[in-house]
Amino acid sequence: MTESNKDKIRLHAFISGDVQGVGYRYFAMSSAHEQGLLGWVRNLSDGSVEVIVEGNRPNAEAYLAILQQGPRSGRVENVRYAWYPWRDEFERFEIKF
Repeated sequence: MTESNKDKIRLHAFISGDVQGVGYRYFAMSSAHEQGLLGWVRNLSDGSVEVIVEGNRPNAEAYLAILQQGPRSGRVENVRYAWYPWRDEFERFEIKF
């Protein structure tokens, strides 16, 4: 692992609450761009939202806090998440449909 990659991490999160139909995916995408993170977000059939991002650990930790807040139009009840090794898998952040 190179010196510049040693602080990179992968975050996989599932957000539940009032998070669909309230702009949560666009909120997640905008926030990922602000933090310089790459990955994707999508709605799940159970009404939750799934997010995977990769980037610098401090930015990913800040992003997790942002996900836990959510947009004003929604209401986050729970965020389940796990940290994984960085895979350098993404070229951008996108909304999956």
